[in-house]
Amino acid sequence: MLIKDFYTKLTTSIVDTDTIHVTIKLNKDHDVFNGHFPGNPITPGVCMVQIIKEITQGYVNSPLFLQNISNIKFTALINPNANADLILELSIIEENDTVKIKNITKFTDGTVALKCNGTFIKNKELV
Repeated sequence: MLIKDFYTKLTTSIVDTDTIHVTIKLNKDHDVFNGHFPGNPITPGVCMVQIIKEITQGYVNSPLFLQNISNIKFTALINPNANADLILELSIIEENDTVKIKNITKFTDGTVALKCNGTFIKNKELV
């Protein structure tokens, strides 16, 4: 985990061979939220991308390097005081040394907070 104690993985469900659903809980008391933003904490987008990367790494059992993120769209503010529990729906396709993902992140009430597509490269030098 790049940012220690930023989130906890609660559950992982394998939907099919290419799709997983992972429920996480953000640590609303983490120092990241003291600066982003004091009194009105919002989860930084880069932190959400890092969470997606870490979950994908665990699924493919390989270190990953971000090649690109496309079509990223935040549709709701991710405030850990209001919505600490998130459900990440990930479609993960491995093609040789490339891993393509499609992500939809939702609050537990079903509200979509984030959608993005991305491509990672397996980093064999880190194995």
